[in-house]
Amino acid sequence: MNKLVRAAQTSQSLSLAAMEEASRVGLREAGIGHLFLALVINDQSAGRALRSMGIDLDAARRAVEEQHEAQLASLGIEASFPEAGRIVFHETDGYAWSPRALDLITKSSGKNKTGDAAAVLRELVAEPSGLIAEILDRLGTTPEALLNQLDQIDSPAENTKPVAAKVKGRVSGSMETFVPAPMEEVWEFLADPILVPEWEPSIGSIEHTGQEATLGAVWQGLAPASHPDGKPVNIKPQYRRRSIELVSAHRPERIAWNFAHPDVSRSSSVLMEFTLVNTTGGTQVQITKSWSRRNGWRSLVALPLRPIQKFLAWITLFQTGSAISRAFR
Repeated sequence: MNKLVRAAQTSQSLSLAAMEEASRVGLREAGIGHLFLALVINDQSAGRALRSMGIDLDAARRAVEEQHEAQLASLGIEASFPEAGRIVFHETDGYAWSPRALDLITKSSGKNKTGDAAAVLRELVAEPSGLIAEILDRLGTTPEALLNQLDQIDSPAENTKPVAAKVKGRVSGSMETFVPAPMEEVWEFLADPILVPEWEPSIGSIEHTGQEATLGAVWQGLAPASHPDGKPVNIKPQYRRRSIELVSAHRPERIAWNFAHPDVSRSSSVLMEFTLVNTTGGTQVQITKSWSRRNGWRSLVALPLRPIQKFLAWITLFQTGSAISRAFR
């Protein structure tokens, strides 16, 4: 993968996760503690290194909070942090990185550096304030031990950009995401038609909620009337309804849904497949999205738009992966 693309995707994923963590306690600025939490749930080698040392999200959150409280106490300040609530980042705005955190991310993609999550973690561990070293001490390890572990399992950055697959009649893209929850719980979440709006942004609500989730069953989804921040959604009438069909269910490794617009003539169906693998600290989920390729002259017209299609596919896959992870945090 191109270094620039890898660095951009890494920055995007870490920014989202860190600012989601900040939003749990009512903050609008994500600092290096939030960056550390984002790395704990990252699907690249940095996250695997942290989790392989027994550092899960709950333990990391406690260590970060305790360290911040200890810092305030050392200054003679008696204060408690707001009680953590649910993630509200996707419903609010006005978030930004702290200067220190932004500087670390920028340095990770500098000269002779890879720009992936491992590079960010190395910069974070070397950060001169000593905050991360203290947090690691609370977690029962040291910067040196963590870097040694990272060296052992580090590998070329994973390709999380969707790659067009040469499948007859279809184009597809895929990416992976780490979910901090047991495999069985993740499968149940993805297999529940009522919860489809939790991870599919084009669906706001589901009709026919009483029917059993069996193969071939079809539900009707309605487009959301408003964005999470309350702003209205402008959508053409023929795109308001979407059929949702359960096409595959192999517990607990695989689930697949097919989406189509029943009110649109010659509408291309979209297949969303989820493959689950048990991993240290949670579940690795591969998300694959495929859609029908246009034939004849339409394929020639669409050809120059392929790069844009790939980018939009990555955006939607990233949104889906982030939403699944968020549901368990």
